[in-house]
Amino acid sequence: MKKFDVAALGELLVDFTENGISTQGNPVLEANPGGAPCNVLSMLQNLGKSTAFIGKVGDDVFGRMLADAVKTQGINTDNLVVDPEVHTTLAFVHTKKDGDREFSFYRNPGADMMMHWEEVQQEKLAQTKIFHFGTLSMTHEQVKDATKRAVQHAKKEGALISFDPNLRPPLWNSLVDAARQMWYGIGQCDILKISDDEIAFLTGKEDIDQGIAEILKKNHPALVCATMGKQGSKVYYQGKSVFCEPFLRDDTIETTGAGDTFMACVLNTVLEKGLDSLTGDDLHEMLRFANAASSIITTRKGALKVMPKREEIISMLTQK
Repeated sequence: MKKFDVAALGELLVDFTENGISTQGNPVLEANPGGAPCNVLSMLQNLGKSTAFIGKVGDDVFGRMLADAVKTQGINTDNLVVDPEVHTTLAFVHTKKDGDREFSFYRNPGADMMMHWEEVQQEKLAQTKIFHFGTLSMTHEQVKDATKRAVQHAKKEGALISFDPNLRPPLWNSLVDAARQMWYGIGQCDILKISDDEIAFLTGKEDIDQGIAEILKKNHPALVCATMGKQGSKVYYQGKSVFCEPFLRDDTIETTGAGDTFMACVLNTVLEKGLDSLTGDDLHEMLRFANAASSIITTRKGALKVMPKREEIISMLTQK
């Protein structure tokens, strides 16, 4: 028996998000715990799953805040390493009028980049059903080595591999290298979540079906989910595809965490129904649940601490 449903390795950082204007007319920024892998784990905890995080923060006020936030969500933090010299990574999220975002990162270096293989508790990789990662832990050599060795070790221990590229161009010295690492992740994973922007970046195809076809020519994840923002989502599985419309809301504030919420819901379905014999109804139900959950998180500031509960999602689905 595996101790954890999902273990994830990657970045844990502070998202400074806009939250009004001061009396002096200056933008007020709220320090929200974030980082895609932990956002995914937080949502999974809300769905009753057991999770573990592998990563590094700085020995500073932000690192301590993050550690407390992750523990409070119930995520296992035994392998959250504290770097005594390098500060916690900070991200500044600039929200556009439509709720989409632009990012500015303070990470040169950031503590999450300093994780190395010797600090990874290999038993975590042996104790998990699914190992999840993205590309922010592959932007620099040391953490890239740790990530790739963790992927291989988890595979050897029988874990399913889950990958979300979560491309952030400002963090890459070379977008050619970004594409190379994205292809690596796709080549290793059983479960892929990828956005329409990332599909276009990798394949040059604006058409989702054509882009996914290009990806599947080169690699063979068992389950591929494409997120298209306001256009909904699609899943590709065993030669068929299923589409689900989005849940659009008038009260959307920002889209931070929407993709991570979606990813967690996909992994939750795999944990509950397996990966070998999903039906068309299973796939549509998975997308509908994930789309609804993602729409809820867009109405809230931040992500990690405010992920929706199962009851909220079900309530929303029953009203549609």
